[in-house]
Amino acid sequence: MNKKLILESGEVFHGESFGADADSMGEVVFNTGMTGYQELISDPSYSGQIVCMTYPLVGNYGINRDDYESIEPSIRGLIVREVCDFPSNFRSRMSLDKYLTRKKISGLQGVDTRRLTRVLRSAGVTKGKIVNADADETAVIQELTSAPTPTDQVGKVSTKSSYASPGRGMKVVLVDFGSKNGILRELNERHCDVIVVPQNVTAEDILMINPDGVMLSNGPGDPMSVPHAQEMIRGILGKVPIFGICLGHQLISLACGARTYKLKFGHRGGNHPVLDLRTNKVAITSQNHGYAVDQESLKNTDLEETHIALNDRTNEGVRHKHYPCFSVQYHPEATPGPEDSNYLFDEFVALMAQTAENRPQTTDF
Repeated sequence: MNKKLILESGEVFHGESFGADADSMGEVVFNTGMTGYQELISDPSYSGQIVCMTYPLVGNYGINRDDYESIEPSIRGLIVREVCDFPSNFRSRMSLDKYLTRKKISGLQGVDTRRLTRVLRSAGVTKGKIVNADADETAVIQELTSAPTPTDQVGKVSTKSSYASPGRGMKVVLVDFGSKNGILRELNERHCDVIVVPQNVTAEDILMINPDGVMLSNGPGDPMSVPHAQEMIRGILGKVPIFGICLGHQLISLACGARTYKLKFGHRGGNHPVLDLRTNKVAITSQNHGYAVDQESLKNTDLEETHIALNDRTNEGVRHKHYPCFSVQYHPEATPGPEDSNYLFDEFVALMAQTAENRPQTTDF
């Protein structure tokens, strides 16, 4: 079936439908990864977005049972140049087309994805809608222009109740703002005893668990839309080691007095170089974020900048000057992408162990 993508700015991109036969509206973004579409589709950080893949052929190794980053995908749509109808891989269980159909996600192929990416790079991220080829373009543009920007993405993708992933090592509370399974896997591989809690958890709830550390996960949307998380972070700061990833990084920065802003077209892909300012070493990282921490605003806080992106020199990491707390804007758990930076999980475990040795022992009866 012929369909088209209409952008809020008026551009129209024609193509053919695959996946679910349904209209789909959301923020249109692009990802530069060459592989990893299954992890991307199931990454909660893409909640409410229509993702354009810059690599021309997608779906060639199908969908397998192992590479999910969440149980239910939350993207609104997927745009590709060409989708593979007959995948070939020993792990493949179904085609990308069949998977999107089952999950009621719209796909659009045959699109000039290079042109679409250039539009998004020039004009910035914009809202768009996948509709039938005969849809009234003027009416759709008016709908996109008047549609409010969602502010509740984190609440939609976060777990609604706490659950445990037992281990015999350090006890970690993982605050789920839209956490990828990769974070939990990295903690479990280090034998951490993990308790996953909802995004609206309070500082008092966390401290009652008496964890060795707190992990703040990735998640979708504007970090300013979850102010309760800032209050929670201020309540545990200095009382327990903290490690933040992506949205968790932005929330730590906001809680400590810094500011965030929306990037023109975001960082999304598995090939982004990041410089560690402490070691002067470069890592190739996996990234997926549309907001960044204002570097100038860090000067008036107790945070010091530790990492920067080499593509645009934006902030990629901070560390607290006085308390055991650090964070990065990129994804050290990768999935998809390079695993250059998963040593940061080792640093977190070491920080928890060091802090535990110095923590005064108290007993309440």
